[in-house]
Amino acid sequence: MSDLLSGIPLSAIRVFEAAARLGGFTRAAEELGMTQAAVSWQVKALEQRLGQPLFRRLPREVALTASGERLARAATEAMNSLRVALADISDRSDGVLAITTLQTFAMQWLAPRLGAFQVAHPEIAVRVETANRVVDLLREEADVGIRAGQGDWPGLECLPLFPTSQTALASPALLERLAPLTSPKDLLDAPRIGAAWEWALWFRAAGVDPPADAIEAAPRLTGDTQTLEVAAALAGQGIALASPVLFSGEIESGRLVQPFPVTVAMGQTYWLVYPQDRRRARKIAAFREWVLACVAADPAIDRYAVAS
Repeated sequence: MSDLLSGIPLSAIRVFEAAARLGGFTRAAEELGMTQAAVSWQVKALEQRLGQPLFRRLPREVALTASGERLARAATEAMNSLRVALADISDRSDGVLAITTLQTFAMQWLAPRLGAFQVAHPEIAVRVETANRVVDLLREEADVGIRAGQGDWPGLECLPLFPTSQTALASPALLERLAPLTSPKDLLDAPRIGAAWEWALWFRAAGVDPPADAIEAAPRLTGDTQTLEVAAALAGQGIALASPVLFSGEIESGRLVQPFPVTVAMGQTYWLVYPQDRRRARKIAAFREWVLACVAADPAIDRYAVAS
């Protein structure tokens, strides 16, 4: 067995693992920065060395053989272990914690608290990135992520932080202009900010069941983040739906007001996620301990808690 392994270059295993994981030679070539022909040659050389086919060549695709599937599982585990080991012994990697998260969460909840993490761990620099796409933590450079969802991301350890929820928020000046507002139903005629389906959820939670055209009629501004929509609400342009946890500071300061104490669960949770095989990495363990302590100490999470 050792003689067999000594004759197989790691580069061939790496190419085979990419082709097996991505389901094709062309996609593997794109990921590895090689030509499709080079990937095909490496796989063929590996098959010749092993004396058996690893892929079935079909007219428009390739499919793993039984031997290929067995080797693919082992190769993926081995390559992941190598990536983890290389990352954990790298001085650059040890010194920088890369966090990927949602823009509103980063700005409203995470950023104001990160100074305390850096005081507690001055040896770890922090880089926060926000992206509209879901970053692949198994293959890209980010160390940890904070995501909204159901916590069902394969290969990742997922720790719940707090449920997502929304409430109606407006500036005091706008509410003064709209007065009197006596019941949630009055907001049907108010200028609203945000997606119609989110407002439909809020109205149902408030016990209002208006016709669909009444929900669609009033919202006149939507943004791709809560931060943008709340900025419009702060400027008096309408009533926005936003997380009372993420915007608890604005509520406590009086810059934003809940016209009615109705908070609706949005059916998701914020999660701390990272690769399962990196749970013991020093910087990840430090951040995990710190962020869970921050969640436990945040009074707004209990104050605005709603069942998902």
